[in-house]
Amino acid sequence: MLTDDQVTRFIENGFVKVEQAFPEETAAECRTILWRETGCAPDDPATWTEPAIRINGHTEEPFRDAANNPRLTAAFDRLVGPGHWAPRGGLGTFPIRFPSAAPPGDDGWHLDASFQGDADPGDYFRYRVNVASKGRALLMLFLFSEIDENDAPTRIRVGSHLDVAPLLAPYCEDGLTMMEISTRAIPATEHRPITLATGRPGDVYLCHPFLVHSAQAHHGTRPRFLAQPPLDPVKPTTWTKGHRRSSRRSAEASAGSHGYGAVRVMTVTVGT
Repeated sequence: MLTDDQVTRFIENGFVKVEQAFPEETAAECRTILWRETGCAPDDPATWTEPAIRINGHTEEPFRDAANNPRLTAAFDRLVGPGHWAPRGGLGTFPIRFPSAAPPGDDGWHLDASFQGDADPGDYFRYRVNVASKGRALLMLFLFSEIDENDAPTRIRVGSHLDVAPLLAPYCEDGLTMMEISTRAIPATEHRPITLATGRPGDVYLCHPFLVHSAQAHHGTRPRFLAQPPLDPVKPTTWTKGHRRSSRRSAEASAGSHGYGAVRVMTVTVGT
């Protein structure tokens, strides 16, 4: 269970790190499966020829165990609310990053899209985001390997979610495409400090859906294994024109005092 202080930090910073959200042994089992799918040899860097390999979802038992560990689901209840999030049947995608002098090619600042709208299924850059974060309750980063500052940790603009809601509010239910909102959010959040999603195998970062983040090149010596799944809502959060005033204090009170629904309050009301 997250403490009130952790929930408050989530509201202010846009993320909270849950240390050892699932066992390191489970992370090692998942890593073995992922290594096999990469086609690379763990003990032969000569086989690590690409800066990144992206692997789709996995539903084997260790991945299900990681996604549904009681320590983690208790945090979901605290941030999203009991009954408001859907249990995951697995994890994915997995951007596996290797030490490389070549640029990764996917290291731009952005926020993730959450629903398809009228986009073609394969055109993710035209997927959409709206002020109610339709289709996504949380962005999550599952660490399956030791990740320090040299191992391509995800970069996070701390508190950037607070700047994004006002950008989305005028567009109501339709929202903006991933490219449209990212183009607006990048300059709007340049003043925010940057932190790195470092940690041990089994750590999980629970992030607000509007958090601006980016990949980066790998300057270390050991490949980085990470999953970046969404937490899906059970029911969509709706947006109404009555929610146009800034109410950061009411969001903090709701999450801190009652302990439930920090994301649902913030996506609708913060900064709008």
